[in-house]
Amino acid sequence: MPKSESFPIEKIFVPTKIKKALKPEVVGEIAESMLEIGQQAPISVRLDGDRLVLVDGLHRLEACKALGETTILGVLVPAELAQHKPGLAERPEVEAERLKMARLKQLRLEKEAAEASTPAFRSVHATDAPRTRSTRGTRDHSKAPPGRTEKSRPKTLSDWITQQKGSGSRY
Repeated sequence: MPKSESFPIEKIFVPTKIKKALKPEVVGEIAESMLEIGQQAPISVRLDGDRLVLVDGLHRLEACKALGETTILGVLVPAELAQHKPGLAERPEVEAERLKMARLKQLRLEKEAAEASTPAFRSVHATDAPRTRSTRGTRDHSKAPPGRTEKSRPKTLSDWITQQKGSGSRY
């Protein structure tokens, strides 16, 4: 396998046929990933006279441009190999895997956002044991804060958040 090296982005020519396959949403996903873990796979370029021509890695190249990078990791492939190499975009299993990973990432982000926005939710659901509540109001409890009664207890999470914002506490 050829060794990865750093290429100046401005020196890489992107053929029109490859440019047509550009998907901005994929560029955004890759850019986010690059911010988190860096560039994992090098692009492929070939020499054409004194210029570099992109063979594979359009979305990675565009993500690096969007992030303001001036160089990108890539491998130099011979022109003969570049002509016979099937493009990743042509392989349905690669596209299916990319879509699956995007869905999993979205679900993970939604779950983390929900957990981060509701710390009380985690403490309430920390155990699977059912909890029983007293039929008495919280005011009947000797350690209950003043002004909190059974009627003032929020019924929904949205009510709780609104109540917390109103009291100035950081939920």
